[in-house]
Amino acid sequence: MEASIQIRKATPADAGIISRIIDRSIRVGCALDHRNNPLTVATWTHNKTIEHIQPWLSDRRLYLNIALLQDKPVGVAMAASNGKVVFCYVQPEWFRRGAGQALVQDLEGWLINQGQQQARLYSTRTGEGFYRHLGYRPCSRRFTVAGLCAIPMHKGLVLPA
Repeated sequence: MEASIQIRKATPADAGIISRIIDRSIRVGCALDHRNNPLTVATWTHNKTIEHIQPWLSDRRLYLNIALLQDKPVGVAMAASNGKVVFCYVQPEWFRRGAGQALVQDLEGWLINQGQQQARLYSTRTGEGFYRHLGYRPCSRRFTVAGLCAIPMHKGLVLPA
């Protein structure tokens, strides 16, 4: 992990950059999943607009964080208090520099503080290796939704010693 990675809670002022990071990560970084199919991309990104993101930022059941590398926003992630990691997106040019790992670890800390003992998520094929590296394991059969392969995964959460 790069020493300059900073993770902080997202604020309402971040809604625009969150939307742009998610959109670019999906369009460029997840091409393996959507295969540049315009309908699949549109379905995946339609609810990632500023108008959709703003209510998430004020919902106490949700936690959004943002990764900064060299003071630039490079990634975002969100979890729900029910134990679900909703998403983790990093700008493609910042892949494999530790931002995604730092984002997910921060989400897991928040989930532990919410009383969760397990984190659950649905990974894409693009993200599966990343989540496996972080200790997530498939927990049921893959399925297809909106043209995308969804891989149910989970990980036990442990309180820090």
